[in-house]
Amino acid sequence: MGKLISSFDNTKLYLNKEVPDNCKAVAVVVHGLCEHQGRYDYFANLFHEADIGTYRFDHRGHGRSEGEHTYYSDFNELLDDTNVIVDMAIAENPDIPVFLIGHSMGGFTVALYGSKYPDKDIRGIVTSGALTKDNKRLILDVPKGMDPHDKLPNELGSGVCSVPEVVDWYGKDPYNRKTFTAGLCYAISDGLKWFTDKVKEFKYPVLMLHGEKDGIVSVQDTYDFFEEAASTDKQMKIYGGLFHEIFNEYSKDEVIGDAIHWILNRI
Repeated sequence: MGKLISSFDNTKLYLNKEVPDNCKAVAVVVHGLCEHQGRYDYFANLFHEADIGTYRFDHRGHGRSEGEHTYYSDFNELLDDTNVIVDMAIAENPDIPVFLIGHSMGGFTVALYGSKYPDKDIRGIVTSGALTKDNKRLILDVPKGMDPHDKLPNELGSGVCSVPEVVDWYGKDPYNRKTFTAGLCYAISDGLKWFTDKVKEFKYPVLMLHGEKDGIVSVQDTYDFFEEAASTDKQMKIYGGLFHEIFNEYSKDEVIGDAIHWILNRI
């Protein structure tokens, strides 16, 4: 069962912590734009079967967490919220390694996190469809000068996955947001600019995963991140034919299995 915890500024975040007995590792899972941690139930179950515990949370303004819906005043709110969960995972599991996994906007978060917090006791980071450049200019082309609280329609649904059932439930899921704010876009744009130079300071072991037919976040984002990150232990896998949500695609067992295998090899 999940619970509300206080973040760095006392915003309440919804946390779903599942750490089976005798885990070999734990992973902090960071979800994407407009979605929530509950969409990673299947993913988490496979991790638990592999003896990896999970800490999943809803971003502020998402799911069951507090905060204005899908609004950020600063990209650091994403990183610092994540840091609260990472610190908790490290403190509560002192004898096993901690990993960080992020999808899409969550991939943006964990990538920038790796540069902002270079000395955390994290064994490795996994990204999925990570927004690290916005080569498709999904966020960067949002017009400047809007009221940061203005809402834009969430039109990502049809492009998230090639599995019709996933797309259908994406639109019906009561915890998914139907809009996102201009302020979120401005905050992420600022973060992408910040990361342009800071990517050279990303040194954690990293596995970068991306769907080749991702129509939301360009696969070029991952190619660029792979080339520019300073990590000496870095791997990249591009899945031919897969859309944005590679953890929900028809071959999801293979994709999730790749992440698990990579983690288990670094314990």
